[in-house]
Amino acid sequence: MCGIVGLFAKSTEIEERLGAHLGAMLVQMSDRGPDSAGVAVYRDPAPTGWCKLALYSRDPREDWATVAADLRSVFGGCEEPDVRASHAVVVVEAAADDAARWVHDERPDLRTMSAGRSIEIYKEVGLPTDFAVEFRLHDLYGSHGLGHTRMATESKVTTEGSHPFSTGLDLCVVHNGSLSNHNRLRASLRREGIEFRTENDTEVAAGYLAWRLREGATLQEALEGCLSDLDGFYTFLCGTQEGFAVLRDPIACKPAVLAETDDWVAMASEWRAIAVLPGASEARMWEPEPGVVYVWERETDRAAVAA
Repeated sequence: MCGIVGLFAKSTEIEERLGAHLGAMLVQMSDRGPDSAGVAVYRDPAPTGWCKLALYSRDPREDWATVAADLRSVFGGCEEPDVRASHAVVVVEAAADDAARWVHDERPDLRTMSAGRSIEIYKEVGLPTDFAVEFRLHDLYGSHGLGHTRMATESKVTTEGSHPFSTGLDLCVVHNGSLSNHNRLRASLRREGIEFRTENDTEVAAGYLAWRLREGATLQEALEGCLSDLDGFYTFLCGTQEGFAVLRDPIACKPAVLAETDDWVAMASEWRAIAVLPGASEARMWEPEPGVVYVWERETDRAAVAA
């Protein structure tokens, strides 16, 4: 099962309430994925020379102020953390790779959920309705975001194994479906220096896209490569700092709906998740074609579509 939602803001009104709208969409997908929920939101880019980390702790008593102080002592600058339930976002005066490496080496009890300039990932086990409240999605704003509700059929239910997955700076993926060649592809990508923290096949898809982008491919080209290099069935929603993209495999057995108005572009596994958005009744709605990449990016504010 699993449910996917995505929202790309084309107006200030949608940007200001992006989290509330994304949360309402996510709740509509609860019965497609009652085991866990997660979102990636793009907002407030870190200043030049700084980065943003979204960190997760299993300890409900985690002293996030001390974590920020430790980062400040190493790198010279770290803003006060924005704490939401089991996660905290810190903005650090450092390259994202360097800051994430320090967390990995010096605080192995913490998990870096995302790193980059704009991305913030929050995810947790439990019902999407509870997740939306605990993580205060209603007060999140941003240019675009995506979310996922998971019904775990191939691996155990954990926070780390929930979607979205991020294996590159400002990059994340949510996925409905299953990959059959993920173990072989994981081994190949590890030889290319891509690191994995879970056994989830979606993390392999995220790693594949991170590798292709690192090698110089555009987001559209990287997703087109999935059609030849990934075996299985899937609907992908991929987020970057500039926007998001949608791809269904050539068989397209997993459901997906796209809709667009003057104020937003939305994607979901089912129309009911889009129907909660303002102006949905006037939206242009269509089903994404199998094997076709749909991309919305901030520079163009329009879709680029390629077979």
